[in-house]
Order: sequence, then C-alpha cells, then structure tokens
Amino acid sequence: MARPTNRGAATALLLHGEERFLVDERARATLDQWKQDLVSDFGLDTMEGQGLTAARLQDAILQAPFLDPYRVVHVRWLPANKAESVASALNEIPPTTRLMITVAGKIAASNKTAKAIDKAGGIVEEMQHLKGRALSDWAAKRAVEKHQITPAVANQVVRSAPPDLSIIDSELAKLAAYQASGNKLTPDVVAQLLAGGREDEIFRLTDHLLPRPTAQAFEIARNLTRGGIQPTSVAYRMARHYALVLEVKARQERGESLAEVQDKMAEHRFVIQKAFEAAQQAEPARLEDALKAIRDYEWEVKSGQVDADLGLDVLLTRL
Repeated sequence: MARPTNRGAATALLLHGEERFLVDERARATLDQWKQDLVSDFGLDTMEGQGLTAARLQDAILQAPFLDPYRVVHVRWLPANKAESVASALNEIPPTTRLMITVAGKIAASNKTAKAIDKAGGIVEEMQHLKGRALSDWAAKRAVEKHQITPAVANQVVRSAPPDLSIIDSELAKLAAYQASGNKLTPDVVAQLLAGGREDEIFRLTDHLLPRPTAQAFEIARNLTRGGIQPTSVAYRMARHYALVLEVKARQERGESLAEVQDKMAEHRFVIQKAFEAAQQAEPARLEDALKAIRDYEWEVKSGQVDADLGLDVLLTRL
C-alpha cells in the first residue's frame, strides 16, 4: 500500500511489470480502499495513459478536493516506452492527492517517472512474471482463498492451461462454479472441463492469423504448446481455419451473402461470420500457400527434419 513514510511524503503508487494481471488486481484493490472515504463523484479522476501529457497530469494532481477529504488520481496503463514523459508532473504531489499509476509493461529503476515517485515518498512495485514453482504456488493460494477449491485441482489447471494468470484464474472460477452447483471435481471431470479453455485459445489463435499472423498469434501458439497441446495439432487447427476461409472466399467471389454462406455451411454461424470477415481481406493464393506451408511443416516434423516447437514458430513467420 502506498503510504507516507515521512513528513511530507506523498501517497502514490506506481505499478509495472510483466504480469499485467497482477498489476491490474493490485491497482483495483488499492483504489477500492482509497475510494471508501470519497463522498462525491468529483473525488476520482481517471485518465488513460495513452496520449497523456505531463501538463494535464500535473493539473489533476495539484487540483484541490471539492467535497472529499482528498482526491484520487488514477492513470490507467501508461505505455512503458512513454512513461518518462510524465515525470515532470510529479515534482509536487500534495497530501490531498492520492496518485495511482499503472504502466503497461516493465520499466527500469532508473526511469525518471519511477525515480520521481520514489523521491516524492511514494512506492514503486514491479509485478514479475510468474513461472515454475512461483506460478504453482500462486495458483494453489488463489484456488483456496478465492475459489474454495483444493491445491490439487489448481495443480491440474496449471499443468493443462497456458501460463497466463488471467486464463488460470478463469479456469479456477469455472471449476469453482461447477463445484458450487453440487458436483464433485474428480481429475477426469477437471480434465474434461479444462478442454473448453483450450478450445477458446484455439479460437483466439485463428482470430489473429489473417491477413498475417500477429504478435498475439505467436504468443497464443506458444501458450497452447506449453499447455500440453502438440504443435502439429495446433498446425492442424490452423490449416482447418485457412481451409474454411478459402471456401468462404470462393463463395464470396460467387456473389453469396453472409446469410447465404451461413445457411449453406455446417459450421456455427458465428464461426462463419468471422471467416467471412477475414476472407474479405484475404487473397486466395495466399490462403493456398499457407495450406501448403502447413502441409510441409507437418511432413518435416513427422520425418524428423525439424523440431516441432521451433518449427511452429518458423511456420507462423512464413504464413
């Protein structure tokens, strides 16, 4: 908690780091506590970090409270590469202002904004990426304290889900709801319920493939393989998506509307809608080339010519 540590120290907290889930949760808990003593809507000033200027932030910090005992100024997701641009606004933080800054990413201790918060008597906290034992411990504690399920179930979630705290927490919440309905969470039941989470991730992956794979596509694909799905299985699902978009593209070129395509194809209407939107910007030749690249990748893996995991990354760069 950001708190004065000496006379004249500011109540200010800057949160940054690779674990955005933890940054967001820490910020939300702190803000909820700070807002308890506010009596009006004027006491909270929330500003988006993107495009925020030092002058605008300084005006908000120096503004005196109207009806409230203090003002809460909340800067949401200040871009890490732009964090130093608001440092000059922090030269003076009055005792009637409580300042919360969340940074979208990790910043160095030498960052001017971090140093300004520290100099003012506030606190700078980094939420480091959790992995290995730290991730398992976090999940077990989360399972018991928030979701009232056992650490054994949490361990099964960690083994099956991508190493993403938001996904793990979502899976724990789903399992807790199942248990709360009167059902028993056996290992087999948990495995069946977790499969749906992986399907959601597959859908997210295909949503980031066209017109070219995005950075999110690479991240999601890696998370899927770390979560236990074979790289060739991920490639197979990608191929199915490209084949679907190629078929929808052919129907578009014949003049069929979205409704007509949805009526004639067996896939879910929402899936067809997403494919229809993707097909509008896709070229048939590129879709065919992508299918050939995936076919070649699968052959190279099965013949022992390439490592499956590394080959999947290379494949995404070729699509």
